[in-house]
Amino acid sequence: MRKPLISGNWKMNLNHFEALTLVEKLAYQLTKDVFERVDVAVHPPFTDLRTVQTVIASDSLEIQLGAQHCHWEATGAYTGEISPAFLAKLDVKLVICGHSERRELFGETDEMVNHKVKAIIAHDMTPIMCVGETLEEREAGQTETRVLDQVRAGLDGLKREQVGQMVLAYEPIWAIGTGRTATADDAQAVCAAIRGAVVEGWGAPAGESIRIQYGGSVKAANAAELIAMPDIDGALVGGASIDAEEFARLVAFAAEA
Repeated sequence: MRKPLISGNWKMNLNHFEALTLVEKLAYQLTKDVFERVDVAVHPPFTDLRTVQTVIASDSLEIQLGAQHCHWEATGAYTGEISPAFLAKLDVKLVICGHSERRELFGETDEMVNHKVKAIIAHDMTPIMCVGETLEEREAGQTETRVLDQVRAGLDGLKREQVGQMVLAYEPIWAIGTGRTATADDAQAVCAAIRGAVVEGWGAPAGESIRIQYGGSVKAANAAELIAMPDIDGALVGGASIDAEEFARLVAFAAEA
């Protein structure tokens, strides 16, 4: 059985003092039995990573450290970019790649996402590869075509065992930060199609072991219903993850799903 993963994407919020306070509050509110049922990760801004990594290590917290983005090269003349090698040295476990905001605002292509996925794996971290459709694509009936094209392009060239250890995140772009959420049945249908594409391309064992999150205005109120679905293995949470009480409730509901 796949253990759900709840990832808090803090986006461009919280300085390192605020990040320290948030992770300490979160750790205080999450009980040991919750971690037995659910994996929990936080993805702070880059300037907060060392601070959060230090408190996780010093307090032996079971929260996993994640990053929001990286370049695919380990070193080089890429001013402003972040090396996956640097993240690995900070004991980062998970790295988001292909987030819709990176695709829409910063022009990341499927090919770039594929490079990043391979680089993250090469540095012994786990990619959380995001896929999703716009409102226009959804209304045109192109959701499955668009999402599965992104899945196949992002995983191109990977071995079966590499794919099986990854995380995919279905995040309908029209639901991110809008307060709108896909119904649990709709989200399940897309996540099932994603799993089917993984099975078709990389085999049943990879399809069975890969974890598929849902992202898009996830809150405590809807988390349990979403994660109860057979092909939804957790959530990629935005705004709700920077409120310690709300995020802790969300994680607790997920653990009970």
